[in-house]
Amino acid sequence: MLDGIIMKGIGGFYYVKTDEGIYECRARGLFRKQKIKPLIGDKVCIEVTQGDKTGYIKEIKKRMNELIRPTVANVSQAVIVFAIKNPDPNLWLLDRFLLVAEEKGLNVLICINKIDLSNEKEISDIINIYEKAGYKVIVTSCKQHKGIEELKVCLKDNITVFAGPSGVGKSSILNSIQPKFELKTGDISQKTNRGKHTTRSAELMELSCGGLVVDTPGFSSLDISNIDENGLKEFYREIKKFGCNCRFNSCMHKNEPDCGVKEALEEGKISKERYESYLNLMDEISKRRRY
Repeated sequence: MLDGIIMKGIGGFYYVKTDEGIYECRARGLFRKQKIKPLIGDKVCIEVTQGDKTGYIKEIKKRMNELIRPTVANVSQAVIVFAIKNPDPNLWLLDRFLLVAEEKGLNVLICINKIDLSNEKEISDIINIYEKAGYKVIVTSCKQHKGIEELKVCLKDNITVFAGPSGVGKSSILNSIQPKFELKTGDISQKTNRGKHTTRSAELMELSCGGLVVDTPGFSSLDISNIDENGLKEFYREIKKFGCNCRFNSCMHKNEPDCGVKEALEEGKISKERYESYLNLMDEISKRRRY
């Protein structure tokens, strides 16, 4: 019996990385009866077939987490990638990506790409918003190879999913981190100024700098239907932090007196953009509940 991790799955075959190499495995019928499907990223125990590099998955160990889109287990980190230009950054969408990652319990890193296309003020304005919120922000340029080495350090010893809109340069960044990947990159549509999807199916890829990355389009589902008004404030880091200073434990940080969040906003400790993002999503959740 060998311990390993599922790197990819194709047509009922699972490719499991172990200390003795990659084994092509099938899952025992027991999992089907239990309605359990092995996922990319699963830590498993396999029984090896003598004479070749094949075997059977005998045990799927307890998952730390499970993402639906992409379908992958045990992700420890999300790198949310946005471009400073081409396409222009959509901060509302960035906050939604962050919300999904926070709800899944992932460590989150924000990557602002294509910094060669912009000026320092535009870049620093966005950095200030999200560093103030409690996030680490790395700025990158694949053309100038800026920020790539710093990003490599953050990927070490993690299973990382890259997420963000199409066209922001996720595949280009991965190719800069590890050129042998040779991932297909997409052009920006001249008509819509949006990227074309280039990544198709989930697979774990090993980095020479340490760690694994999920080669997928990232979160293709930004559904927050399982988050209610009370839950929302738990997934905005700065709202949760300064909410401890509110007079009422049930404070929603809207119109209540002695609100620690609004005081922090007035003192510049919380950005106006993030607070408005919180209120807009609160309104969306409230309308959804009414209907």
